[in-house]
Amino acid sequence: MTIFKNASLNRVSTFLLKKQCVIAIYVILAVVAGFKQYHHHSYNNYLIFKYVYWHTTDLQNLYNNYPEYLDSNHYGPLFSFFIAPFALLPDGLGMILWNVANVSILLWGIYSLPLSINKRTIIAWICAHEALTALLSFQFNITLTGTILLSFSYLLKKKEFQSAFFIALGTLIKLYGIVGLVFFFFTKRKLRFILGGLIALSIFFVLPMAISSPAFVIQSYQDWYLSLSHKNAINASLTSFQDISIMGMARRITGNVSIPNAPFLLGGIVLFALPYLRIKQYQHLGFRLMLLASTLIFTVIFSSGSESPTYIIAFAGVAIWFIIQQQPKKMWVIALFIFAFILTSLSPTDVFPRPVKEFIRLYSLKALPCVIIWLTIIYQMLKEDFESYLITDK
Repeated sequence: MTIFKNASLNRVSTFLLKKQCVIAIYVILAVVAGFKQYHHHSYNNYLIFKYVYWHTTDLQNLYNNYPEYLDSNHYGPLFSFFIAPFALLPDGLGMILWNVANVSILLWGIYSLPLSINKRTIIAWICAHEALTALLSFQFNITLTGTILLSFSYLLKKKEFQSAFFIALGTLIKLYGIVGLVFFFFTKRKLRFILGGLIALSIFFVLPMAISSPAFVIQSYQDWYLSLSHKNAINASLTSFQDISIMGMARRITGNVSIPNAPFLLGGIVLFALPYLRIKQYQHLGFRLMLLASTLIFTVIFSSGSESPTYIIAFAGVAIWFIIQQQPKKMWVIALFIFAFILTSLSPTDVFPRPVKEFIRLYSLKALPCVIIWLTIIYQMLKEDFESYLITDK
């Protein structure tokens, strides 16, 4: 009986570790999330995205409030070009295909990583629930996570143009994408990387003009800057669904909404940059992957605009950090990962009673495990010798 059970478990684990199984699950999640939200008329984000295209073609300000939806757009003019194929479709079909496109780019990014196929698949499984949270809001953050991963992977493969392409793409749609520049020191062909970036930025800057006009696009970038400045000014709040960040925790735990971002950002940038002093470690894959994990988490926990669906970016960093820890994994590593999975990933679900969920939201505690893991990553990058890290790239 024991032998039979072991054989069955082996077959199940082998099946779950198949790339095709992960792809199928992600596509199912994308379709089900899109279908559910469409039939519950809960797709305001998608309407914002859709009308970015139509307002661009009509030469209307992309950042005004419009009666077709609540809230306002905060994505760059380039977004209008990439949402176009979905905006032209009926809403139900468009939002389902939008979700499928997003998870496709995320999985492309995960499976581009220089890790064994099993480790990449485990990362995908770890990220699945956060991906679902983002899918229910039709979030572009899923794609953005994929573009950051791709910019990292292509740079390590000495494909500087492709890496710069994804950095430029992410940056001109949502500024978070600019964090891909932190991998700059991992390439020896820096001029080629810079040239690729300039070419990509030029192409992406011009692209929306094909469906509008040069004057409109130039004005839209000015409007985008004003929109982001205004949004950043109002993000700080003791009750909103945003500001799930280290600054948000400080503001909400103290009850002082006037605590500024600047000291936290300055301290965070200094800590983030310290591992760059260990130049001899640059060559080791473990160090590079640690920097990738640090970047993904840093992007979210130091942004006052972070909300629950944004954490697909940070949780990809958590997954990478966990999977590259050396075997056998230490108990504190496992405990910290479980803490992150429960509090960060599961906190918006019915696993927690409603009063507990509300408490976690009101104090931005979803960010807490990611903050602790990020500090752990910085410590490890400063103290450990990554030459001893056994990380397969096959």
